[in-house]
Amino acid sequence: MDISRFRQKFENHVPTLLGCRGEYAVLVPLVETDAGLSLLYEVRAESLRHHAAEVCFPGGRMEPGETAIQCALREMHEELGIGPEHVEILGRMDFLYLRSDGLMHPVLAYVDAAGVQSMRRNLQEVQTTFTVPLAWLAAHPPKRYTYELKPMVAGDFPYHLVQTPPDYRWSAGRMEVPVYEGLPYPLWGLTGRITAHLVETMQK
Repeated sequence: MDISRFRQKFENHVPTLLGCRGEYAVLVPLVETDAGLSLLYEVRAESLRHHAAEVCFPGGRMEPGETAIQCALREMHEELGIGPEHVEILGRMDFLYLRSDGLMHPVLAYVDAAGVQSMRRNLQEVQTTFTVPLAWLAAHPPKRYTYELKPMVAGDFPYHLVQTPPDYRWSAGRMEVPVYEGLPYPLWGLTGRITAHLVETMQK
């Protein structure tokens, strides 16, 4: 093995999360309503195996070779029937690390009036949709709660091989969970984090 092999492997390498088990993308849709510029949310179908009946943005797992924007547009069309011709991509938001060792890529976009009118829910995935004005979100910041992430180490961990005592203090963690109150559906968790980050970014 020589240095040329390393050049071949790394000169065009695009960094991602080490050990990443999957990448996901969501479209964060801005729409015009009578109350002004608003965010469009989905409520997931109750029949889904994961996160049933939870509030979310259109999105899903990125397919091989797919970019975050391509994935977000595809999922928007699959879930709400809105084609890319009605969607203006405004930019990429900060990505989020998932506890399942994945990455979530939010894509901010504006959906025109014709796109909103053409919306047709995929009833197998989407129970309903609703909008929340940005002005309301700015005036009603979420309450923030935390929960502790405590390490659970396998009983057969080889402390002797790494020359570390069995009472080694493993690093713990903490997650913040924003919860919005006063909405028709619970807005919290990952979708709440993306929402709060967007509102806070625009207030700076």
